[in-house]
Parts: sequence; C-alpha cells; structure tokens
Amino acid sequence: MATLYELTSEWLQVYEMVGEVDQEVIDDTLESIEGEIEDKAEGYGRVIAQLNADADALAAEIRRLQAKKKAAENAVDRMKHRLQESMDAIGTKTIQTRLFKFRIQKNPPKVVIDHPEAVPEVYLIPQDPKVDTKGISEALKRGDVLAWAHLEQGESLRIG
Repeated sequence: MATLYELTSEWLQVYEMVGEVDQEVIDDTLESIEGEIEDKAEGYGRVIAQLNADADALAAEIRRLQAKKKAAENAVDRMKHRLQESMDAIGTKTIQTRLFKFRIQKNPPKVVIDHPEAVPEVYLIPQDPKVDTKGISEALKRGDVLAWAHLEQGESLRIG
C-alpha cells in the first residue's frame, strides 16, 4: 500500500493532467486515490487517538509520581524537623550512630527585604520589557489600529 505522501503526489500528478486526458478517466483515478487517502486518514486517526491516549496516561502517571515525590519530600522534612526539635530539647548539637552522624549547624545568612519600595536602584536588576500580547490581541479585536501589529489566524487539523 502506498504512503500518504505517495498518494498525495499521485493525486497532484493526475490533477495536473486536467484538460490533457479524458475527464472521466481523471475523475475515476482521483476518486480511487481519494478513497485510498481516506483509508490512510482512518489509519492516521486510529494512531493519533492511541497516541493521545498514551500521552494522557503518561501525564496522569507523571502527576501521580510528582504527588508521590512531594509526599516523600514532605515526610523527610517532617522527620528532620522532629529530630531537630528533639535534639534542641535535650540540648545536643550532634548525634553519632553506627550509620549516620546528625548535626545541627547554622545555615548561610539569607537576605530578607523588609521594605521593597525602599531598595536603592543600584540593587535592582534591570529586566527587558515583556510584550503584552494578550492586551495587543484584545486591542486589535476591538478594532484599534496598531501600525506595528496585526492578527494572524492559522489552521490546524481537528479530529472528531
């Protein structure tokens, strides 16, 4: 069986013969090729549906695994917090076991901004402006004329 690419190429070649060959022959040939293209489209639709189902299942599995990862991370945080509370309560900074050494140590200092509006410009990181495409789209849809922008609408295949 020919590929979709080959069938499309054949259809275009036959279509280019309009006026050179008897119209009935052209119509029959195009109808035959279109039937094969429809069969191919049916196969494509089945594969696309299966791949979409696979993608949905993978997305669900990713969400499940992310939730499981988050639960494990939360459990670790709770256990570390409880252990640190216990060590603080008994006044020790170190526990040595056969397998592990637990230590309470100071973290590096972190900056806490109490009044963001009072930060001098020298401590601000300049950032490139970001284009508000949603706002531009709304303005164009309202009928505003923007010489530097326009709307484009493409096409895409939908499978029902």
